[in-house]
Amino acid sequence: MTLSHKTVEKLEALEQWFRKREGSIVAFSGGIDSSLVLFLARKFQEKEKAIGVISNSESLKKKDFLLAKDFCEQFDIHLEIIKTEELVDERYNQNPVNRCFFCKEHLFHDLSQICEKYPGYQVLSGTNYDDLGDFRPGIDAAKKYEVLSPMVDCQVTKEELREIARHFELPNWDKPASPCLSSRIPYNQTVTLEKLKQIEAAEDILNGYGFEDVRVRHYGNYGKIEVRPDDLQKLTLVQDEVVEKITALGFERCEVDPEGLVSGKLNRGVARQ
Repeated sequence: MTLSHKTVEKLEALEQWFRKREGSIVAFSGGIDSSLVLFLARKFQEKEKAIGVISNSESLKKKDFLLAKDFCEQFDIHLEIIKTEELVDERYNQNPVNRCFFCKEHLFHDLSQICEKYPGYQVLSGTNYDDLGDFRPGIDAAKKYEVLSPMVDCQVTKEELREIARHFELPNWDKPASPCLSSRIPYNQTVTLEKLKQIEAAEDILNGYGFEDVRVRHYGNYGKIEVRPDDLQKLTLVQDEVVEKITALGFERCEVDPEGLVSGKLNRGVARQ
């Protein structure tokens, strides 16, 4: 794929950004944003200077963890696996509106300790330029730990990021966003391991029916299914079967959201505050 002139300039800026730094420790989740940051660190720095670190925590889908490992194997990237303990932190599991801050605080704290093994290396995140306009408390945690964001510094938008990833034939260039499982639980409703397992199993069921981009919101005693608006008609053909299977996971009932999938839907209440 040929890059647009503007995106070529952004890629050149990214190359300069990486080459003038000693080394990188990338907060890697397997999503396209952090995947591209890690790939470019590996491309523009040496292998030994581009370290990916992923936390195999309860809020990360097992599928995403395995895809992240495969990505690093495919591109010969050094990956370190850690286990953050945000779920036992009451500041996190009580699920305040800034829950993401405490999650990232755990992650970046652990990454700062990994820095001791790699003197001079800097911790990087996959935050892109568009993220600055969204409600993302995790960005505040990044500032606290002086985490760098090359995509922000070089003003790379989500669309441009995907364009670059496609140019380099990254396998997940068009992968739908897959935020942490805790994001399916409304604020101020407790995050528990049981809920996270129910959400993951429910979304796996939907994936099994061919729905790729999905959310199952967990409202305590009931679940609400979100698929892309253009998939709603397709869902009606198997709705009874799907609802029955998801309900069997421990919900009293399950329903389909007629609006369809809207990323960050649970942030609407925050915006009105």
